[in-house]
Amino acid sequence: MEVNAVPNGHRSAWRRRGRNRALRVATVVAIPVAIGLALGIVIAVSPSGHSTTLNQAALGASASPSATPTPSGTSPATTTATTNVNCDIIVPANPLTAQGLATPYQLTGPNGMTPAQSGCTMTNATNLGAFVQATILNPATGALAVYDPLVVTQGTTPAVAPTVPTLPANAVVTIDFGFNGTNLTQVGATPTTLADANCVNGTPGSIFGQVSFCNGINFFKTAHRLEARGKLVVPSEGTSSKIVASGGRLGTGQDCPTTHNFDMVDQDPSDNVTTEYLLNPATGQTAQDTTSNAGNIAGSTLLLNGSDNTLLDQFMDTVLGCTPFEAPDLANNDQPTSSQALDELLAEKNEPSIPALVPENDEMVLNNQGQFDAAKTNLYREELGQTPIDFANNRTSSPAMFCQNMVNIQTPFLAANQTLLATGPSPVTAVGDNLFTFMANRLSMSFTNLSCQNFGLTNPVAVTLDGGGAAVAATFNTTVQKVTNTGATGMPTRGHRRGRHHHGPMNPSGM
Repeated sequence: MEVNAVPNGHRSAWRRRGRNRALRVATVVAIPVAIGLALGIVIAVSPSGHSTTLNQAALGASASPSATPTPSGTSPATTTATTNVNCDIIVPANPLTAQGLATPYQLTGPNGMTPAQSGCTMTNATNLGAFVQATILNPATGALAVYDPLVVTQGTTPAVAPTVPTLPANAVVTIDFGFNGTNLTQVGATPTTLADANCVNGTPGSIFGQVSFCNGINFFKTAHRLEARGKLVVPSEGTSSKIVASGGRLGTGQDCPTTHNFDMVDQDPSDNVTTEYLLNPATGQTAQDTTSNAGNIAGSTLLLNGSDNTLLDQFMDTVLGCTPFEAPDLANNDQPTSSQALDELLAEKNEPSIPALVPENDEMVLNNQGQFDAAKTNLYREELGQTPIDFANNRTSSPAMFCQNMVNIQTPFLAANQTLLATGPSPVTAVGDNLFTFMANRLSMSFTNLSCQNFGLTNPVAVTLDGGGAAVAATFNTTVQKVTNTGATGMPTRGHRRGRHHHGPMNPSGM
């Protein structure tokens, strides 16, 4: 998981306005001690001069792997708004159509709990906010666009009615969901809503957790077909002379990273979205984050979903001198913006020779007993257009090899680019005091949360923490490591379920 902003947010907030992004100054108000706690608050002044409070959650922060998530339908009766970490989201009818995209999604409590009883409100977005993002593909031309459907607290109306987008004929739409709590369960507005839109929440009895999808498999199949025909042209990831080549990198050593690069992955890669909403604190109503709405909702709060995508597109790319893959925002006068699906297309087009695909020790694809689950992992990968588990990609992204490559590629990258990364702001100031220390601490926590020590590896990062637990310095051991335990838990036979995953402490950064 990733970054968001509000008192106790998970991620860091930047307003998307094409490539002119205004930096928010973060003030840490709390240190996460449990699943879903937000890490900071950001205050910003928009270019128009109106004051905007930005809610910051930990970029990439994910649910604590120390406990198996409780399915929404089985929350204990003693759950209260202060202890609840799960929510439901009501998906409107016909969500893949223009009218469906413009119909607000409703956030509410699990097991019949109201928003107030459960804390599942968008005013509590840092802890339990839900975010939805659509990427649209024109099958005739290969043109791409983005639209962020609005999420409102059940029982409220939008601060500004969503813009109804104009979609191309036979548009192929994928919808990605992100959440700042633990488990977000899709609920259809009608009995057939989810099935009709090919919505996927996980496998029977075992949801993914923070993320879910609608129609991702069809979207990426169509996109790949159009790429093969030359209709859809995905750009190069680009290079940057600012990047210092390191021993772990391949190619020129100065290629810009993508979400499939071990330079930037964490314990749960390719999760959550880059969607932002505006909140009117006076009324509790939300609106799409557009230039017009930002100028008309005085004192609005900017809500974000912490994600690896936000970390890369708005933090790393800015500092490294790279450019994210963007498409017109249909809700915001076609201003260019990023999306999770666009990041996946860019990563696939520019796949590194050692790609980082979703591994089976990612907590979102473990089963409810904390065990590896090949079917669940493959379903998650399919929704993002990634290749299912096979012998070839197990050489880079099996649980053991994911750990080895993360250690051997990301560690020297961070060490070599320490000076440059330290010039960037921290997505979550409760994790690190700048972009470099944030990423160093994130790598250290990911090593533990993926149980990389079980494969004979040693944590390559030593962080120095301040009194609040945030990293203020880091050192690395860049010695190349090799897994020593690749048996049943490391390099399994294709499709074979491995042994139980040992959980570690939470990665509060989520990104």
